[in-house]
Amino acid sequence: MREPTGDLRDLRGDCGNCFGLCCVALPFARSADFAIDKDAGTPCPHLGQDHRCGIHARLRQEGFTGCTVYDCFGAGQKVSQVTFGGRDRRTADREQARLMAEVFPVVRHLHELLYYLTEALALPAARPLHARLRRALDDTERLTRRTAGDLVALDVPAHRQHVNALLLRTSELARAGLPGRKKERRNADLMGARLKGADLRGANLRGAWLTAADLTGADLRGADLIGADLRGTDLTDADLTGAIFLTQPQLTAARGSAGTRLPRSLTRPAHWTAGP
Repeated sequence: MREPTGDLRDLRGDCGNCFGLCCVALPFARSADFAIDKDAGTPCPHLGQDHRCGIHARLRQEGFTGCTVYDCFGAGQKVSQVTFGGRDRRTADREQARLMAEVFPVVRHLHELLYYLTEALALPAARPLHARLRRALDDTERLTRRTAGDLVALDVPAHRQHVNALLLRTSELARAGLPGRKKERRNADLMGARLKGADLRGANLRGAWLTAADLTGADLRGADLIGADLRGTDLTDADLTGAIFLTQPQLTAARGSAGTRLPRSLTRPAHWTAGP
């Protein structure tokens, strides 16, 4: 049985123990996020023989911002080292290489759920749900360790729906103790919204489209940000203390400053301004 460590850093990508699966399995289209088109299962032309990115230090300058905001939540090393026992896709036969590309996105979805469940178990307000959350975490971990064939056949949406119901109830419990009326903005279109200094304590921003929104100095303490699109969102001097289900990729996609207050489990992205 998997015991949660309480440290969400355990569920981040470890490229040193992965065979560059995200650079092979995932497709991308030429856009503001990617400089070229790439089909799923086709290695990125910048992927080296050592399974490392040849332009990692220059991704933003080379037009691959999308790569800088991606995290597999530890799925890459799980698939590389556990599912396929350390077998390199280059030395695998064609069928095995195909399976690796198909299995990786499945395990990535499951590891994202592990991330949220681990965070949920660390929330004291969710104690009434801890037994159910632990069972869901253990069940999800067991799924990640199935054979490649079983993983490809797995009904991920059905499992995700079950877990999401628990996460939603966790969110409700965690936000209930915060003062004031909670704003309900689930799946709201807030692209480019002017929310400078807004009081969003305990707000439900699940799946909200906050692309390029101005949240300078906003109070987001205890807000639920699961699935919120924070690409280009200005979080300068915003307070995200206690924000729940916020991930490192979301922060990396946003803009911020030295004055932006973050949950302890997350780190300030290197490209954010250092401030005065």
